[in-house]
Amino acid sequence: KVTENAKSSLASLKRENPQLEPTLAIIQAHNDQLIQEANKNFAKEIGLRVIHICLPEGSTKDEIVSEILRLNEDPNVQGLALDLPESLYSSKVLNAVKPEKDVDGLSSVNLGRLLHGDVYDCLIPPAVCAVMELLEDIGGKKVLLVGVRGAESAALQSVLQREGAAVLSCHWGAPQLQSELRHADAVVFGSTKPGDVPVSWIKPGATVINCAHDLLSEKHNYGQHNNPAAEKTVGSLAVAMRMQNMVKNMERWIQSQQYRKWDLHSLKLQPLSPVPSDIEISRAQSPKAVDVLAKEIGLLTDEIEIYGQTKAKVRLSLLERLKDQPDGKYVLVAGITPTPLGEGKSTVTVGLVQALTAHLNINSFACLRQPSQGPTFGVKGGAAGGGYAQVIPMEEFNLHLTGDIHAITAANNLLAAAIDARILHENTQSDKSLYNRLVPVVNGVRGFSAIQLARLRRLGINKTDPETLTEEEISKFVRLDIDPSTITWQRVVDTNDRFLRKITVGQANTEKGFVRQAQFDIAVASEIMAILALTTSLQDMKERLGKMVVANDKKGEPVTAEDLGVTGALAVLMKDAIKPTLMQTLEGTPVFVHAGPFANIAHGNSSVLADKIALKLVGEKGFVVTEAGFGADIGMEKFFNIKCRASGLVPSVVVLVATVRALKMHGGGPNVTAGAPLKKEYTEENLQLVADGCCNLQKQIQITQLFGVPVVVALNVFKTDSPAEVDLVCKIAKECGAFDAVPCNHWSAGGRGAVKLAQAVEKAANQKNCFKYLYSLELPIVEKIRIIAQKVYGAQDIELSPVAQSQVDRYTRQGFGNLPICMAKTHLSLSHQPERKGVPTGFILPISDVRASIGAGFIYPLVGTMSTMPGLPTRPCFYDIDLDPITEQVKGLF
Repeated sequence: KVTENAKSSLASLKRENPQLEPTLAIIQAHNDQLIQEANKNFAKEIGLRVIHICLPEGSTKDEIVSEILRLNEDPNVQGLALDLPESLYSSKVLNAVKPEKDVDGLSSVNLGRLLHGDVYDCLIPPAVCAVMELLEDIGGKKVLLVGVRGAESAALQSVLQREGAAVLSCHWGAPQLQSELRHADAVVFGSTKPGDVPVSWIKPGATVINCAHDLLSEKHNYGQHNNPAAEKTVGSLAVAMRMQNMVKNMERWIQSQQYRKWDLHSLKLQPLSPVPSDIEISRAQSPKAVDVLAKEIGLLTDEIEIYGQTKAKVRLSLLERLKDQPDGKYVLVAGITPTPLGEGKSTVTVGLVQALTAHLNINSFACLRQPSQGPTFGVKGGAAGGGYAQVIPMEEFNLHLTGDIHAITAANNLLAAAIDARILHENTQSDKSLYNRLVPVVNGVRGFSAIQLARLRRLGINKTDPETLTEEEISKFVRLDIDPSTITWQRVVDTNDRFLRKITVGQANTEKGFVRQAQFDIAVASEIMAILALTTSLQDMKERLGKMVVANDKKGEPVTAEDLGVTGALAVLMKDAIKPTLMQTLEGTPVFVHAGPFANIAHGNSSVLADKIALKLVGEKGFVVTEAGFGADIGMEKFFNIKCRASGLVPSVVVLVATVRALKMHGGGPNVTAGAPLKKEYTEENLQLVADGCCNLQKQIQITQLFGVPVVVALNVFKTDSPAEVDLVCKIAKECGAFDAVPCNHWSAGGRGAVKLAQAVEKAANQKNCFKYLYSLELPIVEKIRIIAQKVYGAQDIELSPVAQSQVDRYTRQGFGNLPICMAKTHLSLSHQPERKGVPTGFILPISDVRASIGAGFIYPLVGTMSTMPGLPTRPCFYDIDLDPITEQVKGLF
């Protein structure tokens, strides 16, 4: 009966989940074949897959625990059971089994749930189930447990008492044993009855059940004195119950894989006035433990990798688990053309999700870029939002985080080292020497590595035996013939260091005079960072890393990371960096921090993977809010034309951030300089300047409308803004086509100050969406550049330098003409001239050079010169940064 029920239930589960292969692992530490056969036979009949791990007799507890821990982490094993000698059933061993895999129900977690009456949230041990099945109506009867020990005894007592039985327990040597046996209506033996305990002690008519662990053993003595006629044994029934527990466990496992409703508890904010510094605000809030946050938003324990108390990596396996879950709404935060001070896009992003989740009870996720560590010690300070709308702890957000940028640095510089080393070796060795070193004899055998075989296939050499290549084929295989003057791959470091902008490498005597000029970029400028931000899976990342073009050979053909044989090694260095990092806002709402590519030579958006995971987690009615670097003309345009193409995601709403300060600048106000006090025009009411500057806001709204997405204007309010100025901006924004325009005070009030913005975004997300790309990828490179220049920037036309034109011709010839365009232009003006504010017209956009990030998947034209290595100012931020040696608290970040 038990077997049939389990078989039917499992068949039903398999029909609903065709990919399901339920697997039970059983660790056995004895040589008893009978128990193993019983488990196999019952499992086969029911339709379960069983793996037997047979450890030698005499295995220690530590050896068993080691095997348990290995199986705990095996995603293909859903259940784990133990068949061990009695002496090995210790709490250390039993509690090593993950509660969710504990088919025998003997871990303290499972047992605790049972004792607390949570019978639907635990599994009852199979032997206990078997005993209960064999006992008939026991309400009001006296049941004696003899020799039943440990977890099984506690479970049996709990279940019997719940059924109304009076339960007593004793061991075989107890002086009162004879008396207790005479009065018991039912007796349960937990171990073999000693010969000196006669059957006559047992009350006539009493039910006797034997649940000794060795009942199935061929060594078990079934002598008449041990087996009275009335004795029932649980052996086979207990095995059947174990399999039934495994089926129940599969039901629970499948349920656990479904989307979970959020149970998020927000953190309370008590904003102060005047608003303290960012780090003081961050320090005053006590963040939730990240595993608590993860559970609140429906993440499984095996989907997170915890870093300290407040950060965790989230595994990509979640995307497979929730693949059938509909995505939530997708919101982009962009901005008008900013002042050098920035207009608070990150602050709006954080304030908006705090409002949605902590105040409107709508699931939401913020997805932010990871800031470069270099500027943190230079001029910028932190980048975690600000005021009462920030990510905490801010010092962890702004410094090492979970090491992604360090991984990118290591991968980038490994590739740089491989390029120079390959040039040196090719210049100093014959074809034969190179071949012997690249394909060495190991243990008498010579063989190509997988990546070398792939190179042979690309060269049209379909051979796998290294001994069969001709001299010509060997030469083709070993020589990349890199032209040093065409190397575009630079070394990187995550520090502002102006003296690395131009360097000479190869000056040591060991490099035999192969000297060349090179440079360092800051780490976030690496193409590997752009790849991390655009990749959709580990496989996709590996392919993109292999496609990275690092130079041309002497025939003008591209040389890639794959040609250098380094793709697999780069993927290994990046295997953890690909997982987004989970953090939280000041109000305890979830945030993903992942990837931080440059917004000029790259696309300036956080990762596709973070967005995709967040869209699954928030549920169909939830919101994912992400941010694009610089103004809408740069960051938003790249978000739509590059990131959305890579991800296939469709945005629901654009939030366009504006400030009265920036609008006054565009209306003709004096220059705004970082570090200098604002002129009076910016601190006193001036409606005319505001009205004149709204031309830039209007243009950015029009740019958004080119893509067919509704736009909500978020006016970041400062204390120097007058009510009349705020009302004027909102009025003009709506007249210019914005769905709504809302003043926001989240910097000083937290999520409460962005509730109206959140409500406007929710309404706008329900509007008809006619999203479209700005250009077709099939157009020639020059035509795509012209469309962006004219339709987005407002240029009259473009003008390519001879260098830029030759690069366009080269990329087209090499087959890269169908990539999207990533314009590298100043963010301080719609034009190429930072001093031209408002909406410049009639200008010719000069393209000085055109470069390519083939792995990331875009062509980037340079409008003027772009610095890829910041320098330190006269008085860097590091003067104010310090560490308290007693509390270990960071001081001086802002």
